[in-house]
Amino acid sequence: MIRAENITKSYNGLQVLKGINFSITKGEIAAIVGSSGAGKTTLLQIAGTLDKADSGSLFINETNITTLNAAKLAAFRNQNIGFIFQFHQLLPEFTALENVCFPAWIGNKNKAEANARALELLDYLNLSNRASHKPAQLSGGEQQRVAVARALMNNPAVVFADEPSGNLDSKNADELHDLFFKLRAEFNQTFVIVTHNEMLANRADRKLIIKDGVIQP
Repeated sequence: MIRAENITKSYNGLQVLKGINFSITKGEIAAIVGSSGAGKTTLLQIAGTLDKADSGSLFINETNITTLNAAKLAAFRNQNIGFIFQFHQLLPEFTALENVCFPAWIGNKNKAEANARALELLDYLNLSNRASHKPAQLSGGEQQRVAVARALMNNPAVVFADEPSGNLDSKNADELHDLFFKLRAEFNQTFVIVTHNEMLANRADRKLIIKDGVIQP
């Protein structure tokens, strides 16, 4: 479902990734772990098509991402990939409903259908009564659940998450982690998660441990 082959990446002459190889199957929850500066977020951004590798190949659902031009890559990302960030990255001037709809609007989907899908997701995440609230009116846990709904908006093949619970208290973090596994159980959703949270990493189906620019065997 996802396959990375010999991914390398350097910044200002410093090689961060030194030939990364891995594969992830549909419905798998994979945790990327390692010490600070090991290249976890760099790898996630490359796998999520937000950054480009210096060399190597990346396949998602048998599409070779490295061969796509900028326009095709943006369209592929919109339709196939969802993102959850540590600091939710919600648009402050938009309501929760509008934030969730945003990926569909970018993809030029029917607004009525997008609205219905967003309301369905908010209801699933117990946020239907918060649909008209802006991010500043939501708790940290609610903001991150809105971010999860946004990531799921276009039924992505995979959701990439970068320290998704890093800004939450332990209760909200545990609830968010449980949500990932619920989504996998009910919808066979694939997750690739960068995390320092040992409990989440140990719950994952697999840990990809990065050290010295490579994934440890």
